[in-house]
Amino acid sequence: MTVVPFKFRKAANGQILFTDDGGRFFRSSEAFLDRYVYEALEGRDLAFLAANGFSYTDEQDLSYAGFAYAFATRLYLPRQLDYVILVPTLRCNLACSYCQVSRVNETTPGFDWTDETLASVLHYLSGLQTRTIKIEFQGGEPLLRLDILSDVRDFCNATFDACEFVVCTNLQVVSPEAWAFLALPDVSVSTSLDGSKEAHLNQRTSTVSATNRFFENLMHATSHLGEGKVSALPTIDPRHAPSPRTVIEMYASFNMRSIYIRPVNFQGFARKRFDALATTRAWIRYYSEFLDAAIVHNWEAVDHVEEYYFVHCLRRVLRAGHDGHVDLRNPNILGSGYLVIDHDGRVYPTDEARMVTRVGQMDLSVGHVASGIDQSKVDALNEEASNNFHPDCVHCVYQPFCGVDLIDDLSRYGRIDLPKHQTDFCQRHMAIFDKVFELLYSEDPRVQKSLAIWAGSQSIDPLLVKAHA
Repeated sequence: MTVVPFKFRKAANGQILFTDDGGRFFRSSEAFLDRYVYEALEGRDLAFLAANGFSYTDEQDLSYAGFAYAFATRLYLPRQLDYVILVPTLRCNLACSYCQVSRVNETTPGFDWTDETLASVLHYLSGLQTRTIKIEFQGGEPLLRLDILSDVRDFCNATFDACEFVVCTNLQVVSPEAWAFLALPDVSVSTSLDGSKEAHLNQRTSTVSATNRFFENLMHATSHLGEGKVSALPTIDPRHAPSPRTVIEMYASFNMRSIYIRPVNFQGFARKRFDALATTRAWIRYYSEFLDAAIVHNWEAVDHVEEYYFVHCLRRVLRAGHDGHVDLRNPNILGSGYLVIDHDGRVYPTDEARMVTRVGQMDLSVGHVASGIDQSKVDALNEEASNNFHPDCVHCVYQPFCGVDLIDDLSRYGRIDLPKHQTDFCQRHMAIFDKVFELLYSEDPRVQKSLAIWAGSQSIDPLLVKAHA
């Protein structure tokens, strides 16, 4: 009998977590680890491994097929490109302290699409093979070019079978015409709400009157645009963060139950105003406290909340194929999941690549919408798209659930060969997956209730959370 290869990591309680390349997992003792390493497995060990598909007799038996299937389904299979981020203007009517894209003032000329650029964008969209399309309008403040948003929407609805549009707006100034556009059935709103009025004022709006206007517009949007049409993201400075309970209550007051908390990113103006490179540990502590607060809230409240990214990570652990977030796709093939077309027509493989280029760190554009994609640049970036064979990832217990973020490494360190455990991406995701398994193996009924809600099930089946003495 052959035992599949295991990766392992000691938990805070001294137990050892084991995973195989297919993401199947169990917990056991240090004594079992010694028996496994020194090839001294006992009969009860072999019986447990065989009963749970962790060993096989030959490559023709069902256990081997199950292992191979688990491994294969953990790999992301790129699909037709059906998601495009469009930046019709870089102008903005706010000056947020952590602006990632280095926006320009609202009155600055030369930072909008020209008529020629718009025509090239529409021509590019017409050449996509997909029959469904998702368009995300970013900026700047895209509502400053409502005419372009309308032109793109009209074209897509005449070209594709099904269309979805997301307007990433600060909701600071919304004209009657803009409200009418946002109310269209295929249009939704994504905005920023930084957890508390004080944090929002300090980081985004700067004045009380502007802050009040935003909250009035957000209330109008959530009240009039329809259920599920408005989402918001809080950007958190972990050194001056509102309490997790404050953030949860603020979002709940707008009937928003899915909260995607994010630290200040190391992009754009944030490089100059925030020490984003030195706050990883503070962020990890805050993130864990937020999850604990959400669990307490869900135990006491009728309307439950979730932290969007944690739920995504949890579901990736529990089942393969949960590939909605590009950073956790493996392989993360740049230029296949989505593309970004900037205000000047330049094309980028990710929004973060646009930001890195904008601050002059390095040019990560991969072409121009008028002249096409430089496939050689895309291929060069994708040489490190997988974590399966990376020397620092290959032995990691969380490798089957994790992904690759090449652009973040380039942004922060100017290189991609830094040992993974020294990178922000690795440190944050090690902490997140540590928390996932801490909660999965918790017997606290409050924890079990939230995990079931987040996993989308009635309860967490004990058979999913295996343990071996």
